[in-house]
Amino acid sequence: MRKNKQPQILVLIPARSGSKSIPDKNIRIIAGKPLLAYSIAHALASKLINRTIVSTDSPVYAEIARKYLAEVPFLRPSEISQDSSTDLEVFIHALKWLKENEGYMPDICVHLRPTYPIRKVEDIDSTIQILIDNPDIDSVRSVVPSKETPMKMWFIRDAGLLSPVVKTELKEAYNLPRQLLPQAYLQNGCIDVVRTQIITEMKSMTGTRIFGYVMDDNFDIDTEDQLKEVEQYLTNNTGDNVARQNSSLSLNGKKTFCFDIDGVIATIVPDNRYDLAKPQQDNINIINSLYEQGHQIILFTGRGSATGINWTEVTKKQMIDWNVKYHKLLFGKPAADYYVDDKMLSIEEFNTLKQKIIIKGD
Repeated sequence: MRKNKQPQILVLIPARSGSKSIPDKNIRIIAGKPLLAYSIAHALASKLINRTIVSTDSPVYAEIARKYLAEVPFLRPSEISQDSSTDLEVFIHALKWLKENEGYMPDICVHLRPTYPIRKVEDIDSTIQILIDNPDIDSVRSVVPSKETPMKMWFIRDAGLLSPVVKTELKEAYNLPRQLLPQAYLQNGCIDVVRTQIITEMKSMTGTRIFGYVMDDNFDIDTEDQLKEVEQYLTNNTGDNVARQNSSLSLNGKKTFCFDIDGVIATIVPDNRYDLAKPQQDNINIINSLYEQGHQIILFTGRGSATGINWTEVTKKQMIDWNVKYHKLLFGKPAADYYVDDKMLSIEEFNTLKQKIIIKGD
């Protein structure tokens, strides 16, 4: 981990399209939102997470993820989007792509499954902080107390003979009262946090030193019945803090947002050659999402203010070609509720701001 710097923390939300237990489970509408949207909202509300990426094989899923302000910089290959595909394959693919295409490598990876729509954001930040504060730990995994003890479980071997699942120093543990056996814990699929080097070097999603973060609930969805139970919970607890955290990102009232073009919408170019600028698509997706929510979008730029060159037509064409949705394009700096540019409020800081303006649904 980088010394004297805030660690780079990436959330990866795997959302393949081929679920068989519940077709299109990851985008199934639950309590008014696509299932995928809940985990995105959790990640964006975190105080510690720097990036939120959805890994999917589906262009349709990708569009939904972008609508809820996640990044989708690539589509996952079909060969690692099967029933038998592992989390490790998904994370290795994402990290390899990010390194090769962006030169980006996080210090810590957070695995949020889209099938877990009820989480406390405080739990996400707590698990991350545990890993930051304990360099000898490889990963943190959320668990819940198991109602059943594995010490009373069996394998059936050849000839129908039983063999205990757990080997223990306790004599005939399977014959002892449950009260005399140690508490077992079950991973609940809510939050997994792991050091990136454990994934890339050990080819493991956990490593060997795994810290157990004990939780009370298990809201993972794998069946229609579980989906209905979770939806009922969300519906009945709309005033509850957990439900509020799971509302989609929405801004309180209609606001005016001003975005500087260069450094936010367009890449910075040397010698003010603005015609060579490239679009920053993830930032454009955020702007377009705000536009679609009904907020006023104003773009402003200082292009040509120092040289006297008129960049108006080039700039307008870029906005059309890059499909940037806006209401006004100004050469100057107008009045607004928020300014988002490369010198005042950055997009990274804007992502942090969003958690302060989440409301109870939309």
